[in-house]
Amino acid sequence: MSTEPGAPAGTREAQGTQRTRGTPSAQETRATPDQTGVQYRYHRDLFPALHDWENTERAIVEFTGEQGPEGLLGLDQMGHFGPQGCDAVAGAVVARLGSGRAVDLCELGSGFGGALRYTVDKLAAAGVEVGRSYGVDLVAEHCEVSARISRAQGRTTMTELCASATAVPLPTASLDLVLVTGSMPHFPDPGAVLREAARLLRPGGLLVLTEEVSLTPDGEEPSEAFRALHPRGVFFTTSLTDRTDQLARAGFGDVERKDLTDWAVALLADRLKVVRIFRGSVAAIYGGTSADLIRDTLTAAREEYLAGRLLPTLFVAGKP
Repeated sequence: MSTEPGAPAGTREAQGTQRTRGTPSAQETRATPDQTGVQYRYHRDLFPALHDWENTERAIVEFTGEQGPEGLLGLDQMGHFGPQGCDAVAGAVVARLGSGRAVDLCELGSGFGGALRYTVDKLAAAGVEVGRSYGVDLVAEHCEVSARISRAQGRTTMTELCASATAVPLPTASLDLVLVTGSMPHFPDPGAVLREAARLLRPGGLLVLTEEVSLTPDGEEPSEAFRALHPRGVFFTTSLTDRTDQLARAGFGDVERKDLTDWAVALLADRLKVVRIFRGSVAAIYGGTSADLIRDTLTAAREEYLAGRLLPTLFVAGKP
């Protein structure tokens, strides 16, 4: 039984899950052990039911009436942009790369893998064939749960890699597409993550990332009310100017930034409506404490969008 440094004892790695350490930066060397435990505990407290996936899946299917990735993703990422965010990512990929081609891809900060599986299916439906796909996450138990789900769905071309997003155990120039669907605030060294994304991409490759609660206007910081639910040390923010500079220093060009503020405000309002109307059903799946935390985190994020202290954004950047 192997244990990720800093994670609780007994955290296991799934059969078939690859677990590798590369050569991290100096900052990552200091941050990784602590971040592994910090990120594990935060997500475990927020979504404890997802670690018992098989039982939780039955409850989600019963509630949504859907067995496919769309119904499952809508609830296993209730605190994120969910399927709508993945639709935006897939749409951006198709708009830039076109259909009728094959790609190899990875998602950095893939968590339980719901967004990756959903996006792979959306790309395939749009005519973008995905060859190999990799979910990269620092927390061993997240990779284990994701691997169990992928096996249960018969996904033979998807691999979970338990590794730092700054040291991915894949060759240089081995991918056509790197995705980050909402995980940027969980990276203490986002510049190093973007440099690693550039290393992984072939010439002409594409980076697509959504900024949910990670991007701030220059000179702004999230409120203390937001921080009470998105604590420092778990959530890291970056200014718009710094993010733009990080992308440029990583070697990306042809950078497009789409402001998602109006879209995100409406999306979170809809998600809050679902949580409130179906609070009993959501609590039956996640537990009452988690249902209330989901409601409160969505409310806090939406208030920051409305106040202009956070900038929900879609970035698309090319590797020359």
